Amino acid sequence: MSNLGLLILSAVTLAPLVAQEPDTEAPIKVEVSVVSILASVRNKQGGLVGNLAKEDFLLSEDGKPQTIKYFSRETDLPLTIGLLVDVSASQERLIDIEKDAASQFFTHMLRQKDMAFLISFGEECELLQDYTNSARLLRGGLTGLKVNAPVGTLSGMPGPVPTVYQPRGTVLYDAVFLAADEKLKGQVGRKVLVLITDGVDQGSRLHIEDALRAAQKADAVVYSIDYSDPGAYGGRGFGLGMGGAGESALKRMSEPTGGQVFRVDRKHPLDEVFHEIQEEMRSQYAIGYTPVNGVRDGSFRRIELRTSNKDLKVQARKGYYASKPEE
Repeated sequence: MSNLGLLILSAVTLAPLVAQEPDTEAPIKVEVSVVSILASVRNKQGGLVGNLAKEDFLLSEDGKPQTIKYFSRETDLPLTIGLLVDVSASQERLIDIEKDAASQFFTHMLRQKDMAFLISFGEECELLQDYTNSARLLRGGLTGLKVNAPVGTLSGMPGPVPTVYQPRGTVLYDAVFLAADEKLKGQVGRKVLVLITDGVDQGSRLHIEDALRAAQKADAVVYSIDYSDPGAYGGRGFGLGMGGAGESALKRMSEPTGGQVFRVDRKHPLDEVFHEIQEEMRSQYAIGYTPVNGVRDGSFRRIELRTSNKDLKVQARKGYYASKPEE
């Protein structure tokens, strides 16, 4: 592991990142020069379009046309999923629902070549299940979801004694960084992070830009599930009533990676959201190209992917970092 990785693990207090032994070997890590894009295409009605050919797509990097080298509508490429679940005090009354819905998601989503891991985050991060393709082991990991909040905290409210430091209550950005940088970076195939949270970060040592950059460098698509308990913050304007600040933060982490934010409410329950994510991940186009600009200088390159049909909307990553070989 790199010195940076060791430093981050120490700084973020990843409580024990040693869970039960995975039942299969972790994916092989390799370095590739091909830029990979996972794209979803929707029509004007919002329906997924899954019958396009390579010739229907137009691709550019930093404004320069690129040639699509790899293209597939088949979604049998290995899929690695990291599920990150908010277990801060504000989510206390939602955890049982999250367990049930996530259990069904893993049961119906995972195929033989797929892998998944499970991380909870509150005051600290905890790896509840390492890489596995066993829905049974993942369901077992879900039983470990429990509130993780500072002593004296109840339903997201600070303890009775004021402190001069920022409390570590929901280390969302730290969790995304760790999942992307320590678990997904360098893995092959399709990589996805699914977040279940109200989008409120409290006490992360890293910033939202660090979390997004790590996801982009890992080539991971981030799907955020905005799930809030409207009564968790005592009517102080947080949760569902916080004016969209939580949702805005989730959009900042999801949309640039080619993901999106799903909001849970009475008409749109969590199990339905999981079904929609599953449907989208199984309807993606896998696109790869070798950049005309082959210099790997660590700079950010902007990607534009669209179709020749202007009535169709493409959902894909907005760019990538041309990481140096040693990174």
